[in-house]
Amino acid sequence: MPRLFTGLELPEAIAAQVALARGGVHGARWMEPADYHITLRFVGDVGHDVALDIAEILDEIRRPPVIVRFDGLSWFGGDKPRALVARIRPDPELVELQSEQERRMRRIGLPPETRKYTPHVTLARLRRVRTHAVADYLASRGALMVEGFTAERFVLYSSRESTGGGPYVVEAAYPLG
Repeated sequence: MPRLFTGLELPEAIAAQVALARGGVHGARWMEPADYHITLRFVGDVGHDVALDIAEILDEIRRPPVIVRFDGLSWFGGDKPRALVARIRPDPELVELQSEQERRMRRIGLPPETRKYTPHVTLARLRRVRTHAVADYLASRGALMVEGFTAERFVLYSSRESTGGGPYVVEAAYPLG
């Protein structure tokens, strides 16, 4: 069974800029820049027939290109940090693309996503990292100075079962515009 999700790829030059934020947190497992992406809809493990249905419904989406703008560094997990992330501004075009994918996934019978959509790029997975260490990292990094870009397509990714994700494989690409 493939583990699937949809997302926006980061151009290589942008991923290289984001990668400059790596390092400085003991216990962090840093993602490889080639695996940086902005998840739109996590699907999970599905059978081959459902994967084909997903690929088909995604092919019906007609949306304009999405302008992606970075909005600083942050973390997920509150008092028990689990990930360091580069935040992405939730501009209307991005949110509408994600919402359409959510509606289409439900239409073919997939359960709804239970988490509020928070666009981001995961930089590192954290295990047993103290909040203080995360706060120190964020304070020492200051603002994330990465230029925005225009996403001309979204993709259907597959991943292997693992902790921490990656490597990710583009199974299909869908143009925007």
